[in-house]
Amino acid sequence: MVRYAAAVLWALAAAAAATAAAVANSGAVNKFPDGFLLGAASAAYQIEGAWNEDGKGENIWDHMFHEHPEYAHNGENGDVACDSYHKYAEDVEALKGIGATAYRFSISWSRVLPTGDLDVINQAGIDYYNNIINLLLENGIEPMVTMYHWDLPQALQYIGGWPNPLMVDYFVEYARLLFDTFGDRVKWWTTINEPYIVACGYSSSGWQAPSQNAPGIGNYLAAHTMIRAHARVYRLYEQEYRATQNGKVGIALNSDWYEPAEDTDSYLEAQERMFQFQLGLYAHPILLDGDYPAVVRQRVDNNSAAEGRPRSRLPSFTEEEKQYIKGSADFIGINTYTTTIVEPGDSGGVPSFELDTGVIRYQNESWPGSSASWLKVVPWGFRKLLNWMSNEYPGYPIVVTENGYGDWGELDDQRRIDYYGSYLAELLKAINEDGVNILGYMAWSIMDNLEWASGYELRFGIYRVDFNSTDLARIPKASASFMGDIFRNKTVPDEYFQ
Repeated sequence: MVRYAAAVLWALAAAAAATAAAVANSGAVNKFPDGFLLGAASAAYQIEGAWNEDGKGENIWDHMFHEHPEYAHNGENGDVACDSYHKYAEDVEALKGIGATAYRFSISWSRVLPTGDLDVINQAGIDYYNNIINLLLENGIEPMVTMYHWDLPQALQYIGGWPNPLMVDYFVEYARLLFDTFGDRVKWWTTINEPYIVACGYSSSGWQAPSQNAPGIGNYLAAHTMIRAHARVYRLYEQEYRATQNGKVGIALNSDWYEPAEDTDSYLEAQERMFQFQLGLYAHPILLDGDYPAVVRQRVDNNSAAEGRPRSRLPSFTEEEKQYIKGSADFIGINTYTTTIVEPGDSGGVPSFELDTGVIRYQNESWPGSSASWLKVVPWGFRKLLNWMSNEYPGYPIVVTENGYGDWGELDDQRRIDYYGSYLAELLKAINEDGVNILGYMAWSIMDNLEWASGYELRFGIYRVDFNSTDLARIPKASASFMGDIFRNKTVPDEYFQ
């Protein structure tokens, strides 16, 4: 099977090469398609601040960092962050400064529903997001809204959070409020950002809220609920809102490109397992047949039995649920930054997601690095991942919902410029040479912000924010001019295609 798949990929590569020659001759390889969305992204907890102002409720990050400041770099948190709650107009100016045609931002669930439920609807929070949406549209910038970017209302965590199946109902009613309130103007919706990382908050301690240490159990329970919640929200929009609002609903998944350390069957199988456990755990049920990938089902079931358990640690969907879940997306979002090498082998405790995969992951230390230990600069992996997704999930357009580079906040950020130039060149090769259907690209991030447990030291912004100043001004870095040229001209400089 692996060798057959390799043969198919070689055939696809040959066809792509023929397309590449035609595109190269036309001189269009460095151009974005008409209507392509070019913008930047952010997340509510990382930028908004005002953590308890105007009726906002506590979320799981507020709670974790207040109760355990030792979990964060230098005890830093999002209490003030970039103060976007008060300075959102400056954020829009920054987006205009780079010629963005789209802005992906998230709504804080606890800012509009402080308890997570409809018993308290916070009008001040609704006004805030109305103001952002209206200002974006006035400036020709398309709002792309993420419903959930990791910041669950703490009130819902008290009843178990995402492993609790009842969270589906809470999420659907929250989504209904968003559609009713903002759907006349918002045409791009992402239900959940990186459910793979959300689930890590239920399988580890200290780095991801809500820091519930139930490895190999909590993460699968959370995943199961999130998939059902996503599908319910998609069907809600399909049945009650699409005809009048005419928008699109997707989900933002995350993955590295996984490069096998050797070109042998066992290593290629390890590569496939890693993709299926990370991307496939969510994309396979949502985009293909409503169920988990067979290799995931088999391995978790077998390991659970070997551990003496009476049931699998990975729950099962009913046949009715499978029919309901499959096909529940208009597009697939992907957050990706780097490449990781994989090989077969065991790591992690019993039980754990890591042990279930049967894959060991690491990076090549010779690859160019960044201020983030996990982020190596490997542009060719970006193109490979986009092609893998296009082949694995045919018929679903892709939106790159996050991609970016971390440094220490330099204004002359040449390394970020080179990162974006090389990665965007690979993206255009995927579109114009390989025929991958990609609708948009959101750079991470429009400005420096709280990098979760890494605090404010690690900087991903195209604009610098001085967190030691009182005005928290947004200062353009050299990359702002570079990205502005790309976004306005709809081309990437030729030097990055060499």
